[in-house]
Amino acid sequence: MARKTGSHSEKTAPKVRDAALRLFAKQGFAAVSMRQIAREVGVQAGALYLYTPDKQTLLFDLMRTHMTDLLEDWAQEPRGNTPTEALQAFTRFHIRFNLARADAVFISYMELRNLTPDNFAEIERLRKRYEDSLEKILAEGDAVGEFSTPDTKLAMMAVIAMLTGVNTWYREGGRLSRDRVERIYWNMVRRAVGA
Repeated sequence: MARKTGSHSEKTAPKVRDAALRLFAKQGFAAVSMRQIAREVGVQAGALYLYTPDKQTLLFDLMRTHMTDLLEDWAQEPRGNTPTEALQAFTRFHIRFNLARADAVFISYMELRNLTPDNFAEIERLRKRYEDSLEKILAEGDAVGEFSTPDTKLAMMAVIAMLTGVNTWYREGGRLSRDRVERIYWNMVRRAVGA
């Protein structure tokens, strides 16, 4: 099927991704059809297949992009010189990165069940890389006596769950600024690991 008059691949492809992201976050992957995405973008349903082979690939691409962006941005984040400074950097980074991408975070957690086994394995591999970086900080902190965690893997999962939970309640313009939320959460994380 021909492209809609006046449409351009470099403009339409991001619109397809943005529309899918919004719709998947709002209605759930299973409830969204390719026709709905096309309607949101303003193209015919058949035109979507110029940008993605199917809905599963679109979901996987959204989740993979989120995880690779997360890993790339975390790799560039200054971490300080001690495990405590690195943990503070991780805490603030995680909140800041995820609050700016609430729909992508929601999809990353809620739509894992809709991935094919191979796609699921790839997202889990990327997620594990990110989790491992936090677990390494915690293990280093335990080793030098800055932290006291009975189990670094469990502590890592608890910290990530606590930090990701901010997305469920935080609203821009609400009672607390992002910076204030980061500071409060840093103090809670610090206490949780015995720092």
